[in-house]
Amino acid sequence: MDENPPPIPPIDRSNWLSRNWKWALPGGCLIVLFVGVAFVAAAFFLALGIMKQSDAYKIAVDRAQQNEAVIDALGSPVSAGTFVSGSSHVEGPSGDAKLSIPLSGPKGKGTLYVEATKSAGVWQFGTLVVKIEKTGEQINLNRTLRPH
Repeated sequence: MDENPPPIPPIDRSNWLSRNWKWALPGGCLIVLFVGVAFVAAAFFLALGIMKQSDAYKIAVDRAQQNEAVIDALGSPVSAGTFVSGSSHVEGPSGDAKLSIPLSGPKGKGTLYVEATKSAGVWQFGTLVVKIEKTGEQINLNRTLRPH
């Protein structure tokens, strides 16, 4: 009696992607989405960092932190918040800035509004006002500071 050996099953010659496309497709989409979100977040935080390094930002926050009326309203120390909004453009000795800077202290919160222009290397502040959140009071920082 002649017995035939069992047939050899065919070898699956498909590649990994064709066998696992149901997992690879969503995984690839998630990777692309993650990279996109990371890029946008990096650009956002880079822009925030650049605005916070501008002289207009530093001068404005310093004036708010030194102003007695702001200290009375918000408490001491007065701190600038993380999320600055607006724009700042400087090109050599000239430029402009329009910023909205959140402030906070032990007694409350406020927003520092800044509109400034830079000419011949000197910043001039057209608007430099702190609006106190709780009372709605507006403190103009362009007025002469009272002596300590």
